[in-house]
Amino acid sequence: MNPWWNPAIEMQATDRTHRIGQTRPVFVYKLITRETVEEKILLLQDQKRALVDQMIATEGGVFKSLTRDDVAVLFT
Repeated sequence: MNPWWNPAIEMQATDRTHRIGQTRPVFVYKLITRETVEEKILLLQDQKRALVDQMIATEGGVFKSLTRDDVAVLFT
């Protein structure tokens, strides 16, 4: 019932309901009341998703500008 600060963890929990062999539809409901901590967490999740999308999806994103040498330094 409580939303997570990290949207990836919440998405993982939702994805777990879609197991191999699942034949029935799965519905996920988020109960958020106005002017509550949960609403603020939901807004924070949206901001985090937007930041990740901006970093990864845009042409000038951080990950798209990495060179082979940059990646090699990370793993040495």
